[in-house]
Amino acid sequence: MAVYNIDVRYKTSVERTERVLEIAESFGLGLDAKEFVVFDNTPIEIEQGDIVYITGQSGGGKSTLLRKLAEQMEQSGLKVADLNAIEHDDRPIVDQIGETLKDALDVLTIAGITDAYIWLNKFDALSDGQRYRFKLAKLIESKADVWIADEFLAVLDRTVAKVVAYNIQKIARKLGTTVLVATTHDDMVEDLNPSLFIDKRYREKVVITKAPEGFKQV
Repeated sequence: MAVYNIDVRYKTSVERTERVLEIAESFGLGLDAKEFVVFDNTPIEIEQGDIVYITGQSGGGKSTLLRKLAEQMEQSGLKVADLNAIEHDDRPIVDQIGETLKDALDVLTIAGITDAYIWLNKFDALSDGQRYRFKLAKLIESKADVWIADEFLAVLDRTVAKVVAYNIQKIARKLGTTVLVATTHDDMVEDLNPSLFIDKRYREKVVITKAPEGFKQV
């Protein structure tokens, strides 16, 4: 069990232009620098192999939490693969996955790419949803200790997203890989079946629920 301490705070100030000063004077607003706390030394316990579902209101700090956890995990020596950093080349996508054709088709299918015609296409010819699923396939074969994904499955149809979420958590648990996802969507909880659910609210408010209290392990 590793404990990651998340502390994020910003100093905020307003530029004192002529118009700003006039508005401040008219409405009685103070212009002193203030500290905005996003995470107040929040301890988060994560075991290798955990599925971590980060959700909450837009602008609440989900992406910040994802990034800070990834940074601390890398510093501890874990290999972290970021979905948004996945690279591709100009070959057909079936040639960019796996050591064998079987490997490629297995991983592409897990990621939700099951059409043989799509396997023969190049990355630039794919739709946004297909590109996203290709990146998921590359993530799965990365052999990383940790997979992270911001705006997880946001570009996919919600029915497809639920199927892919289920497949991702099954293969991650089989491999013993930690998965960290951040999303405003709350419709994938049952399918992703997280071992840790983090609801990031405004300011420093964080609600953390751990399995088996809130979720069923499979």
